[in-house]
Amino acid sequence: MRRLFPPAAPPAPTEAPVPPAPTDAEGPEPTLAELAAAYAYPRPVAADGCWLRANMVASLDGAAHHEHRSQPLSGPADMRIFGVLRALADAVVVGAETVRREGYRPARARAEFAADRAAAGQSPAAAIVVVSASLDLDFAAPLFAAPVVPSLVVTGAGAPPDRLAAAAAAGVEVLLAGDGATAEPHRIRAALAARGLTRLLTEGGPRLLGAFAGARALDELCLTVAPRLALGAASRVVAGPEVPVPHEFRLTDLLTDEGFLFHRYRAVGAPAR
Repeated sequence: MRRLFPPAAPPAPTEAPVPPAPTDAEGPEPTLAELAAAYAYPRPVAADGCWLRANMVASLDGAAHHEHRSQPLSGPADMRIFGVLRALADAVVVGAETVRREGYRPARARAEFAADRAAAGQSPAAAIVVVSASLDLDFAAPLFAAPVVPSLVVTGAGAPPDRLAAAAAAGVEVLLAGDGATAEPHRIRAALAARGLTRLLTEGGPRLLGAFAGARALDELCLTVAPRLALGAASRVVAGPEVPVPHEFRLTDLLTDEGFLFHRYRAVGAPAR
């Protein structure tokens, strides 16, 4: 893996210059600790106490998935970063359709991060938070029945009463974060912050990410561009109504490995929350 941006600082005048590496050299594989340091959550966080980053993968032609799954676009380095981002987060926020299509399971506790998570006051693994209007979810699935950390569901006040009852019967906690049928992005953040879940990671899908982005509730985007063409009619990584003026993000990091590009962007000029 090789860093493309920001460029490495030039050697001090007293140091011998280092010959440039070949352009195709990827460099040594970073350790998990090095990746964790590179992707550490910023401090201070946004005004509401949260920091919401998204992690998405796209093909060269902009597809967010292939045959409704992101895995065909991924690769070993992408999965390594995926695991590190989960290990840093308090909670992983994901849409119900993505849960169903990707067969989501609980985040696992990883021994390599146990000490750091304990020192930071975090649970052994990130909680999975499913955003759903209909609550059309299998509450007997491992995601809800056998997690290391209990999974949560977030919905609006208009959620179907029978599905709320089904969640309660299964012992699944449901948070209300909206007055209508759906949860509202800023109220999702507030509801999770109230539970001490402030380092947030969303893995989409595109409609949920579009809701966060459209509401200016997204602080950071980690975007992997895979050296693959998917074609077809897959959505982009962010899907939603067009905004009056494009939202601006600033590139903070760019890495490469095996033809994959790993971008990290931070929102510019987002209103205080």
